[in-house]
Amino acid sequence: MRLLIPILALMTLATSALADGEYRHLVCFKFKKETPKAEIERIEKEFIALADKIDTITGFEWGTNVSPENKAKGFTHAFLVTFKDKAGLETYLPHPDHQAFVKGLGKHLDDAFVFDYVAK
Repeated sequence: MRLLIPILALMTLATSALADGEYRHLVCFKFKKETPKAEIERIEKEFIALADKIDTITGFEWGTNVSPENKAKGFTHAFLVTFKDKAGLETYLPHPDHQAFVKGLGKHLDDAFVFDYVAK
């Protein structure tokens, strides 16, 4: 029984540490068929630029679908934005530069998929 208490304490600490892990903000875009390539390239550049404009972003990567499985459901672009913690994400979402970027997307997107998670 004496061994069980320290083990439970360690498990609690480990779970707490995981809950406080880096926050990942995964965004996938499906563009409208009529969206010109130049507009898609502009949107890519504007999204990339957010990493330099919003200081709570600690990591940023992106790419286009290259999967041979044909299961992307029309989504062509994925962006993974990393934050130190939940507070970083909470600063990013209402940030004026992020909001301006989102506002400019509306007429070009057929769909978007957003998935946030705590890295483990």
